[in-house]
Amino acid sequence: MSVRTTGASRADLVADTALALLAERGMRGLTHRAVDEAAGLPQGSTSNVARTRQALLELAVRRHAEREARVLALHEMPDPRGGLDSLVDGLALAVHRSLTRNRDLVVARYELALEATRRPELRAYYDATGARFREQLTGLVTAMGSTDPARHVLMLVAWADGLMFSCVAGSFNAEVPSLDEVRAGLRELLGGMFGGAPGRP
Repeated sequence: MSVRTTGASRADLVADTALALLAERGMRGLTHRAVDEAAGLPQGSTSNVARTRQALLELAVRRHAEREARVLALHEMPDPRGGLDSLVDGLALAVHRSLTRNRDLVVARYELALEATRRPELRAYYDATGARFREQLTGLVTAMGSTDPARHVLMLVAWADGLMFSCVAGSFNAEVPSLDEVRAGLRELLGGMFGGAPGRP
């Protein structure tokens, strides 16, 4: 099990270990004791950071959002007004990083998302932490000239999530697409949405 530890606070270490356990063992393998053991912490350390299971799950969701934000780096996307191709290149890099170097983070997100369907209190927290990603994507598609940003963001997220699920946990798990293939798929999707947008070269 690989856990991020360099420069991490105790809370971050607990959260990173929880995410690693979710990816490796699933939701049933996530317990306070398991986190203590996997992180090499004294027994009871995780309970001191997150007293209840809900608190531990919220900690994992928050840390996941922080780490996924660094992977996707939506705030570093090229200005979409500069043209469709530059935006496609930026988004393709973000998706491809998730498919290659961050597969465990994707699996952990699936575990948390499914658990949120069974826990209303976690659902609210999960959705709130994900709102900033939707806001950033909304800004990108709006700058591209979208006349229906909410629908276009849904289609973009559905495409990316569908690709990641298929290639990480689904029937295409042994076939990771190349960066060029991801770029081609995004070019077709966004080209259909914004083919006549002012920002297109």
